[in-house]
Amino acid sequence: MNYPPLDEADFAADPITQYRHWYAEAQARMGPAADALVVATADTRGVPSARVVLLRGVGDEGFTFFTNYDSAKGRDLADNPRAALVSHWHDLDRQVRVKGRVTKASREDSIAYWNTRPRPSRISAWASRQSETIGSREQLEAAYAFQHDRFGDDGDVPLPPFWGGYVVTPDDVEFWQHRDDRLHDRLRYRREPAAGGRWVLERLQP
Repeated sequence: MNYPPLDEADFAADPITQYRHWYAEAQARMGPAADALVVATADTRGVPSARVVLLRGVGDEGFTFFTNYDSAKGRDLADNPRAALVSHWHDLDRQVRVKGRVTKASREDSIAYWNTRPRPSRISAWASRQSETIGSREQLEAAYAFQHDRFGDDGDVPLPPFWGGYVVTPDDVEFWQHRDDRLHDRLRYRREPAAGGRWVLERLQP
């Protein structure tokens, strides 16, 4: 399918607003699948690693996801607090690429999200030492059973100190739209330090 061309004049003044427009369209078409978000990090040696998580917020400060701070991605971000993100919406033949600085979300925001999670998922977060090796599935299930017994069937399952959100504050956001004959549209917002940090919108070749 050949889509109408992307026109700079139709784009918002900032990438967060534009992302929200596209994200809403993706949610309307794809439902919860629109939340899939690739997060790429790198360690101190520059070795990259990528995985799919769930996007859990798009605010003025940036893009939010949640995880175990002691996980592989958490260790990468502790040493090298920058990340690249990709939202790929196949049903719309669109993707958005983000590069930016990473900070931890506030504990208040992490608690607010934690309390929306199903109880079994909260218990699993306590039971799993994410990204660490384990001898067997049975050991993992035993760890879950231990934490389940610890918190009981209806007791509070508090936010672990090793779990919470990250916010990626963008410096560079590219919006990509499929076009036929590989003449895809690519519009990139780039923060321009020399212009007081304002956003510059420019077209990239496919």
